[in-house]
Amino acid sequence: MKETHPELKRLCIHSITTKPWRISEAVSEYARAGVGGITVWRDAFSELSPAELRRYATDAGLSVVSLCRGGFFAAAETARRRRAIEDNLRAIDEAAALGAPHIVMVCGADPEIPLSESRMHIVEGFQAISDHAAKSGVKLAVEPLHPMYADTRSAINTLGQANDMCDIINEPHIGVAVDVYHLWWDPELESEIARTAQADRLFAFHVCDWRSPTRDMLNDRGLPGDGCIRIPTIREWVERTGFNGFIEVEVFSTEYWSMDQHEFLERIVASYNEHV
Repeated sequence: MKETHPELKRLCIHSITTKPWRISEAVSEYARAGVGGITVWRDAFSELSPAELRRYATDAGLSVVSLCRGGFFAAAETARRRRAIEDNLRAIDEAAALGAPHIVMVCGADPEIPLSESRMHIVEGFQAISDHAAKSGVKLAVEPLHPMYADTRSAINTLGQANDMCDIINEPHIGVAVDVYHLWWDPELESEIARTAQADRLFAFHVCDWRSPTRDMLNDRGLPGDGCIRIPTIREWVERTGFNGFIEVEVFSTEYWSMDQHEFLERIVASYNEHV
């Protein structure tokens, strides 16, 4: 595949994006395409251990950008909250062994309790794992999710809420991930992205597109250019903060998963070149 974009090495692809591929195939094919990085989803460890995958990616010339995902702290039952903390401590160990600079944190929510209580559990969860993350050299990137997921996936639904929570916790290794799919609609997005620069807490930038109409709220994301998000504008806001890290394509799509993944990878690179 011909490299056509001067910043193609800034392109990172989440392993979930090419879900039909085993992690070893994803690493090899991303590297062959000239992609610079990979964000690893934790299901990859059923094939390769974190240390093995780190070596495999390094040998292929691919940077491990992050581990996805941690979080899910909110729960009505104390035992569930305890299990979540234990799982996040394991995720920190996995990220350290993988060489991932940060973990993408999907904070969680429980429809049986008020959102305010879920948010309290989330803060407590971060506080419980913060020291271990710091000692392990792993950052934690809070990813606000679209409000349609506020029932079970995340009670943190705007970048403003994520920034407020980071202010409360006040640890330099806890920051945010900006995902355009979840945040593009927010009228405060530009100012909240600018706010991240004050504490140097913008750790990750994820891109895909919002199809209109959207056929499935989870598994119908588009590639950049497929929908209505003004991705270059948001990228400009992000880079005004000084962010110069990887630009991560994260797509959940039954349509794209059903096609030949080599052809899909070509489309990913083409959409990044043209629309990001």
